[in-house]
Order: sequence, then structure tokens, then C-alpha cells
Amino acid sequence: MTVSLETPLDRVLGARTAGPMAESLGLRTVRDLLRHYPRRYARRGEMADLTSLEVGDRVTVLAQIRSVESRRMRNRKGTLTEVTVGDGRGRMRLVFFSHKHGKLVPGAWGLFAGTVSTYKGQLQFTHPDMHLLDDRDAADDDEWARALIPIYPASKEVSSWVVQRSLRTLLGPEGRLGSLVDDPLPEEVRTRHGLLPLAAALLDIHRPTSTEDVARARERLKWDEALVLQLTLAARRRAAALEPGVARPRRAGGLLDAVDARLPFALTDGQREVGEQLAAELDREQPMHRLLQGEVGAGKTVVALRAMAQVVDAGGQAALLAPTEVLAAQHVRGIRALLGPLGRAGELDGDPAGTRVVLLTGSQRAAARREGRADVAEGRAGIVVGTHALLQEGVEFADLGLVVVDEQHRFGVEQRDALRAKGDRPPHVLVMTATPIPRTVAMTVYGDLEVSTLRQLPGGRGGVATSVVPVSDRPAWLDRAWERLREEVSAGRQAYVVCPRIGEGADADDAPDDADGAPADGGDDRRPPLAVLDVAEQLREGPLAGLRLDVLHGRLAPDEKDARMRAFAAGETDVLVSTTVIEVGVDVPNATVMVVMDAERFGVSQLHQLRGRVARGRHRGLCLLVTEASEGSPSGQRLAAVAATSDGFELARLDLETRREGDVLGAAQSGRQSTVRMLSLLEDEELIAAARAEATALLAGERGLADHPGLAAEVAALNLDERADWLEKA
Repeated sequence: MTVSLETPLDRVLGARTAGPMAESLGLRTVRDLLRHYPRRYARRGEMADLTSLEVGDRVTVLAQIRSVESRRMRNRKGTLTEVTVGDGRGRMRLVFFSHKHGKLVPGAWGLFAGTVSTYKGQLQFTHPDMHLLDDRDAADDDEWARALIPIYPASKEVSSWVVQRSLRTLLGPEGRLGSLVDDPLPEEVRTRHGLLPLAAALLDIHRPTSTEDVARARERLKWDEALVLQLTLAARRRAAALEPGVARPRRAGGLLDAVDARLPFALTDGQREVGEQLAAELDREQPMHRLLQGEVGAGKTVVALRAMAQVVDAGGQAALLAPTEVLAAQHVRGIRALLGPLGRAGELDGDPAGTRVVLLTGSQRAAARREGRADVAEGRAGIVVGTHALLQEGVEFADLGLVVVDEQHRFGVEQRDALRAKGDRPPHVLVMTATPIPRTVAMTVYGDLEVSTLRQLPGGRGGVATSVVPVSDRPAWLDRAWERLREEVSAGRQAYVVCPRIGEGADADDAPDDADGAPADGGDDRRPPLAVLDVAEQLREGPLAGLRLDVLHGRLAPDEKDARMRAFAAGETDVLVSTTVIEVGVDVPNATVMVVMDAERFGVSQLHQLRGRVARGRHRGLCLLVTEASEGSPSGQRLAAVAATSDGFELARLDLETRREGDVLGAAQSGRQSTVRMLSLLEDEELIAAARAEATALLAGERGLADHPGLAAEVAALNLDERADWLEKA
């Protein structure tokens, strides 16, 4: 039978094996199986440390049987067999019910797979899948003892050794990859970077004879992933560059000059520099595609407003897409206040030389929504701010010239493209995030966008001091936290108290993002997260009695949310107990204290965003991270790291370290196996940069990839795969 990379696995392995592989691991073709790389390698006598296993993990371990005991069960028929296995550092117990255990003998080696549980303080597998290895005596055969055994990503239906056996069937005893695999990487690229041919790399990754084999194979396979991704992104940048857009040049004496004249503060050097960059790109017919990232409070919104004013001056419209109604309403209030009569054109006190600022949200009353849509469609509204309601059918623009997406990580590429499609010709696009992005993520997840960075914070701000309040280790510290909050309120300031959920039941903002993907200490038997409604009541009757408390969360009607936020901004409320609905954009300069309850349940970037809500004025701020995690636990150490620095870029790296690679690249969004399996955004920065340069060079010529059909096929395969969604999602 002739076999190619696209041959279905059922033709090679049979339906009985291929079916479960397709269903549980997504492996359907020979290509999929060859690219299903080992998670790690084990040696007999040098296995994974059993002491590092955690309850709930589904793992495969290589271990030696130490003892076997069987006895009849008291309350049911049959026998109970207990097998103790060890790795020289730790032990665990295997429990089998009515199992024929003739091959389970002390001294035998085996691979054992199951979900880790515990019984009387000892780790155990209950009725694990197992694969007993050759029973040769390891002590007499050093080569056998040192051989590398690949441990593959597995499932309950398909064990690691089934994958290993399937690869053995596919490759045969001699390894027939030479005739099966055409190397897509140009020979000059391989030579320039000292890379193995693809067939050799695949054989070495699946059948290594040494750790050096694995290292060389991994380097080559990482290059495959990085180059195909960078080619895809470079192609998208080239396609965007060829789109015919509309130049929106700056006009003297227009709305932009009026905005600059009305600013109550001086722009920072960084804001001026980025502003000039945006102004130059808006002046070109080629549509701008730019990501503006910056520290919390660095003034990205002002930069975006100046760009929107330039587009309005040029006769176009600008749309600002915000993730929440609270933030959208605040944007509108801030823009209208800054523009004054220039933002009320057509009204009695409006300036005819100005424009209208319109808010569109899903919860608006029908009459207001109709009026707003008419202003947008007929061009009276130059600046349109809204939530997902902007994307709905029926929202039409007269001349959409600029799309601004605030807090880009809250939206997918579909939303960005849906808004872009509302322009007759491709509009300029500016996406913003206050979650700083490491260089490697910028080159991959946002690789189709040019990147601008604002690091400098406006002067006159007090800064934020952050402290961890470990209530399990130091319970008295919580009482002091509430005392500090009262002291700030007594001095005329205000405070936030943030909780992970609203109350009974679930809702959209009932839980934090868990941006770091790290399970909190203690497993799934923890108490439920603290809730806004419960905590507010306890504070009213306890440590904050007598203060003016209010609550804010996603279940409130939009008008009610807006009213409560306005009251807090006006100083009519002392303490706002809220979910993460206040995480982005909310700006109350008089708020100087934030207490985050159950802080270990939030991700690193989310905590950094939250504390950016305080000390937005001249007074120094305080953020208190209240946690039940012990100081020495992983969660406690993570919170200590957040408290130790206010540098968002340093925290972004910490965030990346604590998240699964696939989550960063969007595997969590797609629900599928990540296209990237080898590449590490932390460890492979130089490799990714080199691949980006090679991709740009390969596409620079008129023929593009025409002379490299293998690479063109790999790029096409990625773009046809739904898993490529992550390319623009983060």
C-alpha cells in the first residue's frame, strides 16, 4: 500500500485503533500522527519523579513493581490486588479489582496510566491502564536501562503505548520516512541554521538514541512551526498592504487642534511620538493595522481620540469598540466632556464646526437606538462608541474611516473583521491593550499588526503600593486591611472591593478570567469563590459599618450600572464592592484603595489591570491582595511577584511563565489541539525572530512561495485548519 502524509490512519492502523485516535486526540492522518510528539522521555531507573504528581492529574508513569498483595474483598465478590511501584524517590499504589495479575511480579517494569487519587495519604491509581515492558534484568543491561522511552500525550481511550505501537507500525523496523516525507524547508534555510532534514528529525523525535538526538530534532521541528506561522502572518501583512483604503490626512484648525487645545494636561513624550506615528499612517491610502499596547494608565485612550479626531477632520467616521457597557458609557462621557460644544454639533449649544458623539449598546431603549443608528448612517455622528451592538445588522456607517478596538484581548478576530466590513472601503484599524505583550507573543499572536508601545506614565500620579494579605498565615492582617480602607475614606478618598463572583448562580462576570491557567492550591474541594452580594452585606454589618457602600456587577440593568458608577465617580459612594466589571477603563481619580478578595483566583495580568483602577489622581494608592493561599505555595509566590513590581512588561513575562503555552496561542479558545506543539514563547524568542526574517525574505520576491511548493502546502494546510484561529486571538 502506498502511504503519504495525507493517508487516513484507518488505512494504516485499522478502524479499531484509528477511530479512538481521531475522536479523543484529533489524529486522523499520517501527518497528524507523525506530528504528535512525545510529551517527555523516561528512562528505566530515571523516571518522572512520583513525588511531583498531584491529585487529579491524568498521567503516565514509568516505574518498577516493588510488591504485589492480593486479598478477598469483604463486602463484594472477587479479590483486591494492591501493587506498590517506585522510582527510587517516591512510591505509589496501584489498585486492581478482580484482576488476573500473573504478570505483575516484583522487579518488572511497566508504563502505568491513570488519574492520580489518594488514599490514607498515599498516591494511587485505581485500575490503571498498563503496559508491562520487556522483563530483562536492567541491572545486567546498561543500555536497556538507559534507553529513552517516549511518553506521548494520551487520553483515557488512547494510551501512550498505543500511540508508540502505532508509530512502530507506521514506520516499520527500519524507519521508512525517507520515502514518506518531502522536506518543505528550503535547503539554504536548513544549511544557514544548521538544521536536520525533516525525515531525520521525525525519526529522532520518535526513536531517539540519546538526549542529543532529541535536542537536534526539537530544534528542527520548532523551525517548521515558527516558519509556517510567520509565513502565514507575513502573507496577511502583504495582503493588508495591497488593500485600497482612504487617506485621512490631518487638517489644520479642525477637531484635532481643538482637542489638543482643550486637553487639561500636557501629552507625554510617548503619546506625542505614537500620535505622530498614527497620524502619518492615517495619511496613507494603505489601511493602518496597528496594535497600541501600554501600561495601565499610560494614556492610550487620548492617543486614540486624537486619531479619531483626525479621521473626522478628513470627513470620515471613527468607531470605538469597548468590551463592556460600563466602559463604553465612560468613554462617551469622557469624550463629550473633553470636546465640549465640539461634541454636540446640531444641538442648541453645539458648535457647528464639531461633530456628534453617539453611544450604541444592546440595552438602549428602542427610540434612543433608532436615533443613534440614524445619526451614524447619515454621517452626523463622527465618533461612535459602543459594545458588540456596533456589530449588529442595521448599524450602517456613512463613511467608516477608523476602527478602534479597546482591550483587544476581550475580542476575537471575527468581531474586528465584522466592524471593518461596515466600511465601503477597508478602514484603518487600531487595536489597544493595557496587558503588555512580550515580544514573542507580539511576533506570533499579533504578528499581522505593527506594534506601538507606551511605557511612560503621565506625571502627577501617586503610584500604587501592593501588599499580599495571607489570611491563612496571618489572620490579623485582614482586620488591619479594613482599618486602612477606613483611614483612606476618612481622609476623603474612596475604595474598591473586588470579588470573583456575584452571588448565587452563575453569570457572565461571575468568575475571573484565570488568565494564568494555574489551578489554585488545594484542588477542587475548595469553598466557592467569595461573592459581591455576600461580602457587601458582611462589610456593611462589620468592619465597614457606617460607610456608604454600593455594589456593581454584570447582572444589574445597564442604566442601574451607569447610575451607580456615576454616583461613585461623583463621590456619593465611599466603597464600591464589585466584580471584574471595573477591570478596564474605569477612571475615578479619587479612588485610592483596592481590596481584592480571593486574589489567588485571578490571573497575573488581571490583577495588574485591576490595581490600575486606583491612584489615577495625585494621591498614592494601595492595593491589598487578600488570599487563603499560604505564602510558600505557588499561588502565594505568584501573588508576591505581582506585589513586588508594577512593571507590566515584567508581569507579562510572569504571566506567560504560569500559563500553558497552548492557552497563550489560543488552543483554549478553539477547543482543539494547538497547532504549536514544540515552540516555546519564552525560550525561543531568537528562533521566532529568525523565522520572521526568513519568512519576510521568502515572500519578498514577485514569485513568493511559487518556488517552494512544500512550504506553500504547509501554509495552506494551516490556514484551512480551524485551529489557525489562534493566530489573531489572545
